[in-house]
Amino acid sequence: MMRPEAEARRVSVRGVVQGVGFRPFVWRLAERHGLTGWVRNADGVVEIHLEGSPGSLDAFVTELGDAPPPLAVVEDVSWRPEDVHGFPGFDVDVSVEGAAGDRLVPPDAATCDACLRELLDPDDRRYRYPFINCTDCGPRFTIIEALPYDRARTSMRNFPMCEACRQEYEDPGDRRFHAEPIACPVCGPRIELRDASGGGVEGDVVELVGSMLRGGAIVAIKGLGGFHLACDATDSGAVRLLRERKRRPNKPFAVMVADLAAAREWFEPTTEEAAALSSWRAPIVLVADRGRLAPGIAPGHRRCGAMLPATPLHHLLLRAVSAPLVMTSGNASDEPICIGNDEALDRLAGIADAFVLHDRAIVARYDDPVVWVRPDDQRPSVMRRARSFAPSSIDLACPVRVPTLGMGAELHGAFCLATGGRAFLSQHIGDLDTEEAMAAYRSALDRYREILRVEPELVAHDLHPDFASTRSRGWPCSIITRTSPRRWPRAGWRARCWGSRSTDWDSATTERSGAASSCGVRRGARRVSAGCGPCASPAATARRDTRGGWRWRSPRRPA
Repeated sequence: MMRPEAEARRVSVRGVVQGVGFRPFVWRLAERHGLTGWVRNADGVVEIHLEGSPGSLDAFVTELGDAPPPLAVVEDVSWRPEDVHGFPGFDVDVSVEGAAGDRLVPPDAATCDACLRELLDPDDRRYRYPFINCTDCGPRFTIIEALPYDRARTSMRNFPMCEACRQEYEDPGDRRFHAEPIACPVCGPRIELRDASGGGVEGDVVELVGSMLRGGAIVAIKGLGGFHLACDATDSGAVRLLRERKRRPNKPFAVMVADLAAAREWFEPTTEEAAALSSWRAPIVLVADRGRLAPGIAPGHRRCGAMLPATPLHHLLLRAVSAPLVMTSGNASDEPICIGNDEALDRLAGIADAFVLHDRAIVARYDDPVVWVRPDDQRPSVMRRARSFAPSSIDLACPVRVPTLGMGAELHGAFCLATGGRAFLSQHIGDLDTEEAMAAYRSALDRYREILRVEPELVAHDLHPDFASTRSRGWPCSIITRTSPRRWPRAGWRARCWGSRSTDWDSATTERSGAASSCGVRRGARRVSAGCGPCASPAATARRDTRGGWRWRSPRRPA
């Protein structure tokens, strides 16, 4: 029974607070302050009912945003008085559906240090298990089918937990407390090896693939957001063969190395580049090359794209090969990246000599992000927004008046959905000049609309009549006929600033777009706010002042 002086509060927390271990964090915080009640996920928010002394309640609310879990972003904490119900303890309640707030979905996160230690520990029950994860790492958006974020609404719903995983999942003191992708060798997904014809290959998959790669083979590997094509980055013959089969004669290949020490062995990363490489995002980072890789890796370029493993499977493979690996998207040139097992066996036939498959479905198609550390201020800038960045929102300099869709460019295609003060810039999709690419575009856009619950009332597109994102028959989804949004045709970079820009590493500002103009010449918009156009100040675009503020310019004047 609660003491007479006890009070109760209903607390709402907004931000990236689902799928990041926030409910376990709340449970531990409530236990530390001697509070009772419950915590649950609702649409876009975490709801908390608290009962206890006024001092403990105040301390809880103060600490809630001070030290959240590593992947969480707390944007707002609010509370109101509630009736005291006399709860005996503090529980993690079942999620509820509704329309409580913005739907902010976490991106995937690379394997954390704690999981990596377990992966390589022979005494751990998840030793060498390629799907190890916890609340601080692992798949998120690439497995989410619907919100609120619970296991039953992900592609992990097909893998019932074993008793050992269930105990960890329900233990508030465990690192995997309510980790929705939790799995182990007993109950979780499994990998398998297929040969070039699709036939099964028996044996230790990791060791067999390591031997193949050392022998010059090209292997297709199913990752978080799609397949990679891998080969030995020091083998000139293997690199040349991959270019021929993939029909990619000149574009640079990314290279994956086992860890930061290996990155320094093969490349010359600066301190800032090393920090970007080893972050939880695990992006491709453009770094200086020491000249020890096969000459066909990045012909004509002074820098090479380096990356560290983002999944336990890639960690295992890099250690099995003991050499840097080319890790390029699993597709032929100008095609979307493969995500399904049958799709890869069909489309990558003739390219890959072997296939590493697994039985966890990829719900969202995602490539690897590319980051460049600017030499002027040594800050990372995102050149290709993909896994681990999208679908994180970008704060707008000025809110849009109505939900708005920016279609993006024909080349390096991407789109942007904006509502209120947020813009959701999609992952890199690629050139939109094939039916397969437009199908991937439509699928990604429909998924964003459904998950984020944003129905555009205004569509911004390029004036060029032959762009796939402009032609009426090429509109990416049925929203044009079903909801009849207004169209906002824009010439030049002003239309494409809505869908094809890179962003600062950790800010809302945008950097050079690299979007292709209608004549094929690459142009770059300079720090244009995602709110330009149909926003609270539609006649102006925003450019960040060196003093940190914003000054407004007419679109008719050069930036």
